[in-house]
Amino acid sequence: MNASVTPRPSVMQLAIKEKAALYAAYIPLFAEGGIFVPTQRDYRLGDDVYVLLTLPDDPQRYPVAGRVAWVTPERALGSRTQGIGIQFPKDEKSAQLKAKIEQILGTALGSEKPTQTI
Repeated sequence: MNASVTPRPSVMQLAIKEKAALYAAYIPLFAEGGIFVPTQRDYRLGDDVYVLLTLPDDPQRYPVAGRVAWVTPERALGSRTQGIGIQFPKDEKSAQLKAKIEQILGTALGSEKPTQTI
């Protein structure tokens, strides 16, 4: 077998049902936007992942071909949820998704409430 074959990105589904959960998972720190995905699988920084994202009160699933930008390990400090931060790619679909998320969150974006991310 050829060792240079890149493994296919893993596919995950993330259905966010409430605005508070979206606020906790959204990563405005990334210029293109990003989302925290709880998972117990092992990932490394830079891994490609494919997420099917569902937003509150929206039946549409948004496909995101992102990259792991950070990892929250098992038993992380502050009892943070184990998972990965996915950075959205720099494309038009991601720009639209980021705008949609920020529209849903509205004024909550400026909140001081803690999130899953930083």
